[in-house]
Amino acid sequence: MIEYTTPAGLVVVDKRSSSSGPITPNDTYPPASDPGTVGVIDTVIPGDPHGVVIEDLGSGGRLPPIIRPSAWSGWPAEWQTPNWMGRVSLLTDTAWTCLDSNTSILSTMPPYLVNASPSLNADWLNNPDPGLYSSWEEFAKQLFWDYQGGGEVFVLATAWYASSYPARFHVVPPWMVNVELDGARRKYFIGSLDVTEEILHVRYTSRVGQARGLGPLEVGAPRLVAAEALARYATQVVGGIPNSVLVHPQRLTKAQATDLQMQWIEARMSTLGLPAVLSGGVDFKTLSYSPADLALVDLANWNEARIAVLLGVPPFCVALPSGGDPMTYSNVSSLFDYRWRAGLRPMAETVMSALSFWALPRGTEVELNRDEFVRPGPLERAQTAEIWNRIGALDVAEIRQQERFGISAGIPSPQPVGALS
Repeated sequence: MIEYTTPAGLVVVDKRSSSSGPITPNDTYPPASDPGTVGVIDTVIPGDPHGVVIEDLGSGGRLPPIIRPSAWSGWPAEWQTPNWMGRVSLLTDTAWTCLDSNTSILSTMPPYLVNASPSLNADWLNNPDPGLYSSWEEFAKQLFWDYQGGGEVFVLATAWYASSYPARFHVVPPWMVNVELDGARRKYFIGSLDVTEEILHVRYTSRVGQARGLGPLEVGAPRLVAAEALARYATQVVGGIPNSVLVHPQRLTKAQATDLQMQWIEARMSTLGLPAVLSGGVDFKTLSYSPADLALVDLANWNEARIAVLLGVPPFCVALPSGGDPMTYSNVSSLFDYRWRAGLRPMAETVMSALSFWALPRGTEVELNRDEFVRPGPLERAQTAEIWNRIGALDVAEIRQQERFGISAGIPSPQPVGALS
């Protein structure tokens, strides 16, 4: 056994018996074309600016905001391209629609404070970071999108009030944050910077000993893959299956079959609407298959309906079949009330409670006003207001304000009790 070190620093243990000493390996030179990663000479240049070629900058002449991997000419059609953009790039149209619907609804519910001191500074209810967001709604949509779509959301504080509570903050993409467990405590890093004291981490589902959150799309990942595969199958396979055939009594060569096809096409195009005339034993037959069955429509609808349910959206709300069962909702108001109670309210309560504990004094909470989403019809509201007025809970002015009577352009909208004006 002989042990020696190569010029590149590799320690080699040669167990072959040799009296002449170490065996010199053959020189291996890299191929002429890059990248040459084998041999003594390495032609790979890390960070080579010529390694990425922008083929088309478009009419604006600017670099695209996102670099998406695409299949090259030799890429097998059944292979998927790398997932550079993380979990969001794997979303099907159904998952994206459900997330967009949930986050759009929650982000447009006005926030208001409960049990707040009149001197409390909480201007972030209007816009938590005017340098990044145009409004609270833009911030809230990112907040709930990461929370449900990614299973966790990170909020980073960048400025503080004199009371030490956050004054400015924004959502940080989960892939930018590294979470480490230090015993029972989580520590957060962005790059090498420790941001544990400045960050809020809200997890969709958390477990003891697990640093990151777990979302519904993590559990439903196989369904996302199946939905994408079914859509690709319907596009690439079903679209190329003919619905009829020409049957000839004799065996035809490829050229003869092609000629027969072309003759049929030319005849039908030149005599549209007229009956076809066949001779020589040629017969026209229609294939007895259902395009819906070939496209696996029922399976695709079932799979997409389960994705919607995972995200807390009734399939009916995203134009998916309800499975043939009679609807249990008596009207649209009942449907919205069910959706709020079963899906949106748990998310709103969890995220707003975490935000309240992090950004507000103990006992003060921020909530979302869901009245516009679940409010009943005008007649039911009027009957309820009459009861409240009769027992002295609301006067006429408060009822008018609640119903937004007399609100015109230039007059600030009424704020809920305890909200920051």
